[in-house]
Amino acid sequence: MNDLSRRRVLATAGAVAGAAALGLPALTPTATAAPLRPDQAATTWRGSRSANGWKILGQAETHPIEGSGHSVRLAGGEAATLLLHVARRFHYEIDELRADDVTGHRTSRTVRRPHESNYLSGTAIAIRPHAYPLGVRGGLYPHELVVVRDILAELDGAVAWGGDFDVPQESHFEVALGPTHPKVRGVARKLRTWRDTPGLGAGTVDAFEPGRREDAEAFVRRSGH
Repeated sequence: MNDLSRRRVLATAGAVAGAAALGLPALTPTATAAPLRPDQAATTWRGSRSANGWKILGQAETHPIEGSGHSVRLAGGEAATLLLHVARRFHYEIDELRADDVTGHRTSRTVRRPHESNYLSGTAIAIRPHAYPLGVRGGLYPHELVVVRDILAELDGAVAWGGDFDVPQESHFEVALGPTHPKVRGVARKLRTWRDTPGLGAGTVDAFEPGRREDAEAFVRRSGH
């Protein structure tokens, strides 16, 4: 078992032990469904750009997800840099990815919510979409949510999580800003520097370190989630 695997085990054990000490039920995901309204039925996306402002692609490149042995189709450049970072950290810190766990670019224009159009531009990924479907909230364990919040804070608003949407989709992560936004470029540049520097980036951080927890909680307050 490597250090990150031990960390996952200890985080889970600590959460359960803490709940037991307080006489609370074991900490497990409590998924609740938010029923889709009639105006959220499937429709056809007809624009030339996805909801986040990126150009819709007829095809997208295949990008390896470091450490997992798997890959995903995404737009190139900054979009791939941001979303691959999310996938890597999920793999290292939440659970090892298996075949077909991550989906990206698709060509079907059928969407149920506008954010699903971002798959058409290769600027969104779904991690285990069958486990975390549209309209269901509370599918993550508390320690998994800590990691997700740390990732979002680290990306400083350049990536949004579907768990924060009015109609949630906890499998969904998307580039939240347009292709020319300076934050997209700046955060992607930071991630590339980390990726090329030993000891930095995905696989090297501890989302449970007190300073990082404080930063993540401050980011939640600023972003209103």
